[in-house]
Amino acid sequence: MSSTPPTDAVTAALLIIGDEILSGRTQDANLSYLADWLGTRGIRLREVRVVPDDQTRIVEAVNALRGAYDYIFTTGGIGPTHDDITADAIAVAFGVEIEHNKDALAVLEDHYQKGEINDARRRMARMPVGAVLIDNPVSRAPGFQIGNVFVLAGIPRVNRAMLDSLSDRLVGGPPMLTRSVGAEVAEGAIAQRLGEIQQTYPGVSIGSYPYYQAESYGVTLVLRAVDSAEIDAAFAEVLDMIKQAGVQPTLDPSNLV
Repeated sequence: MSSTPPTDAVTAALLIIGDEILSGRTQDANLSYLADWLGTRGIRLREVRVVPDDQTRIVEAVNALRGAYDYIFTTGGIGPTHDDITADAIAVAFGVEIEHNKDALAVLEDHYQKGEINDARRRMARMPVGAVLIDNPVSRAPGFQIGNVFVLAGIPRVNRAMLDSLSDRLVGGPPMLTRSVGAEVAEGAIAQRLGEIQQTYPGVSIGSYPYYQAESYGVTLVLRAVDSAEIDAAFAEVLDMIKQAGVQPTLDPSNLV
């Protein structure tokens, strides 16, 4: 479990759209990357939702999330097929019309050979009125931004390229620092002391994640904070706690950087 202290950090939510995710046919590969990408920019990913290709459900989720967080990112549903309805749903959520965005059409017409643009490919240029393009250097079909909502492709390679084009549009806070350590010790043996450390350092989020393997068991402890002095002090106490339990901590190499 994890304890998350109060913070006035810049926040974000992710809305994953697609029947294929909910059916189990496709595994989402964007969540962990987005969380890390945002964290390095001082933006905390606070909520993730997965909804089907259903306009009503998408509209409800978008309107709930965009009022609760600084930034919303959606993935999936902006391709050329009939079930790609994200753009339509976003337009409904914002109460605006949808149109063939002239700038998006220009990008697609420049990318495809003469005569290759058909109705399906034009569909990828349909966006809410007032949307601003998000560049797609991989397959060229752009995403878009409207308000604080950023609509991205679901294909991981394309998704990451689109994210990289957004760096100058996002305003974050201090980057989140992370320290992690593993130990072959039962979670219950350190729970009380770990709780005391959490109380001592309220600005540090301490997560405890037990693991079970064929011949061993233990716990991974992950500390997150924006204050380097506070996280280092808390981490030192966590290391001492593990040693007091009679085992040696296994350090994540990234802690040594």
